[in-house]
Amino acid sequence: MNTAVQDYNNAQNSSDQEICHQLAVLIDENLPEAENKIWHAHPVWFLEGNPIVGYSKLKNDVRLLFWSGQSFDEEQLANEGSFKAAEFRYTSVDQINPSDLKRWLAKARKIQWDYKNIVKRKGVLIRLK
Repeated sequence: MNTAVQDYNNAQNSSDQEICHQLAVLIDENLPEAENKIWHAHPVWFLEGNPIVGYSKLKNDVRLLFWSGQSFDEEQLANEGSFKAAEFRYTSVDQINPSDLKRWLAKARKIQWDYKNIVKRKGVLIRLK
């Protein structure tokens, strides 16, 4: 795991730290080819420069965000924003279902919208996969 991500996780309170650590471990296990770094102050994993998944500490929970998640056809993921992102929010490490997360990450690898070039395309998203 990236040391900056470890630092981010360690900066959280104990229960959120557990959530962040478990998410990072599961993401690393299921997306071993992904680049991982702090991006816009939060841990994010990229495939070929395109943001795929990340998490962030919000006021009352930890939000797991999939940039192309609205295209996954997963009822548990809530739409986020005006593009194609979807999220799941955790308040306890017990809410993390490894089989759900593994399935979502597999879809994140297969279903991608081009966020890498969204500024160049003036907000227009194009499906990559």
